[in-house]
Amino acid sequence: MGAKNSKFSVLIVAAGKGTRMKSMLPKSLQPLAGQPIIAHILQTAEKLSPSKVGIVVSEKNGLLEKQVRANIKNWSLKNNIEFIVQYKADGTASAVKCASSFLKKHKKVLILCGDTPLLESNTLLNFKKDFCKHQPACSILTFDNKNPHGYGRIVKDKKGNVLEIVEENHATDEIKKINEVNSGVYIFDIPSLLSVLGKIKKKGKKQEYYLTDAIELLNKKTLAKHVIASKLKQGEGASSTFKQAMGINSKKQLAEAEKILRHKILDKLMASGVTIVDPDSTYIDANTKIGKDTIIQPNVYITNSKIGKNCIVKMGCYIVDSKVANKVELGPYAHLRPQSDIRNNAKIGNFSEIKKSIIGEGSKVPHLSYVGDSVLGKKVNVGAGAITANYDGKNKYKTIIGDNVFVGSNVNLIAPVKVNSGAKIGAGSTITEDVSKNSLAIARTRQIEKKP
Repeated sequence: MGAKNSKFSVLIVAAGKGTRMKSMLPKSLQPLAGQPIIAHILQTAEKLSPSKVGIVVSEKNGLLEKQVRANIKNWSLKNNIEFIVQYKADGTASAVKCASSFLKKHKKVLILCGDTPLLESNTLLNFKKDFCKHQPACSILTFDNKNPHGYGRIVKDKKGNVLEIVEENHATDEIKKINEVNSGVYIFDIPSLLSVLGKIKKKGKKQEYYLTDAIELLNKKTLAKHVIASKLKQGEGASSTFKQAMGINSKKQLAEAEKILRHKILDKLMASGVTIVDPDSTYIDANTKIGKDTIIQPNVYITNSKIGKNCIVKMGCYIVDSKVANKVELGPYAHLRPQSDIRNNAKIGNFSEIKKSIIGEGSKVPHLSYVGDSVLGKKVNVGAGAITANYDGKNKYKTIIGDNVFVGSNVNLIAPVKVNSGAKIGAGSTITEDVSKNSLAIARTRQIEKKP
């Protein structure tokens, strides 16, 4: 089961209804730090280099499969995924049984839940190494919980082998005292798993098939292989303790996971040389990269963007799907909308908004301006309140501004229009025609004063 062993697979069970989310969106597609829950789990699983990743979806959540397929290049490292449909939502063992054809192609399988995005690759790699060392029929990732209410308890023999997992509603008072609990993460020897899957019986009020029952059944077989627990240790990974194994079943838990993951992202950025002035008020998603010696001030939100080195992102900036080069100054309260490309030494100031535009090297949009569907050259200065009017109600048009252009305050540039290099636009002008190189363009009515 080496790093590239073709016999090792991962199965993500994501067929749950997620009714407690109170949402039309499948639970695994709920947004978390800039990506859906399933994307975080998929990316973590793929770092283990499995030969294949299977995702179990329900018959009714076709949107999940559709979204994963549509975004596979963004979410998946390898695009090596097989979907399995669970036609009846009747338990975790049933979901795994639906994947029997998938499982038969491999020898070992790591089983993950589709709602545990905080698990870290290092944790799973250590879990995998422990399995390789002992070669059991099954290894269960467990953790100690001082308040284990609601979790399945890990019952062991004197040698430390796992005898069974007892759910809360079936536990005796003595078993309820056990603090080691089940995370819902397993590695199975697949032939051993398939030998007991069909023997699991329905139980509980919902009459479901529970994968946890496979443990007791494996122990009843006369197998040389055994079932072991691999405990998640305090301090293992950035999340440490049991929070890594936290399942997300409600919007409240989604918010809790968001906070945990956000601080992990910020910790990683600070460790790489980024200054985060106030981590508690800074929101940076997992799909964002920031260069060293950049300063991020409070109340900044950044998602799916790349920020260069030695930048200053001042208070209140909102940056989405954009690129920012080196030594750029943003804000306060600047808004970069998707496909904004801000080049070296540029400045986007107070309450300025950029959308689908290139702001050239050393150019300035200092305050209260809107630049959309535009290309600005080098050392352009845009005055306060200037806008590029890019939309006529039906179509979007481009504005092209050459190098060293000065755009006065309160100017309207009505696209499509081109302002050639070195030109100047008088304040208050509405420009509807191209402006020649090094010329002065003024388009406003003459001031009239009428005395009483």
